[in-house]
Amino acid sequence: MMQFLAKAGFAALLSAAALAGTVAPASAQVNIIIGEPDRRPPPPDWRRPPPPLPGYGRPPRGGCNPRMAENIAEDYGLRRTHVVDITPRRVVVQGWSRRGPDEMTFGNVRGCPLLRR
Repeated sequence: MMQFLAKAGFAALLSAAALAGTVAPASAQVNIIIGEPDRRPPPPDWRRPPPPLPGYGRPPRGGCNPRMAENIAEDYGLRRTHVVDITPRRVVVQGWSRRGPDEMTFGNVRGCPLLRR
């Protein structure tokens, strides 16, 4: 009798394991849709902000921007500034100071360093 109960228990355990093995993959295929069924999932980087526009928020990568040279000359006290000459090495800005017409020369590299006043 004990052998019969052991064999029956082993058979029940084996059938339960086989049943559990077939139910698990089938339950993984269930899709629950809440909301609009036609809506696609968001792209993978939907939380990341968009990249900045080229040249936005930072000085230009090339040489000295003429408008930037004019702004720096105005900060030094020159009024009514305008760019007179641009060469590969320098940017010349003319304007008016307290003493009359004046000229400032900036290097034609990033950041517009002052060369001569």
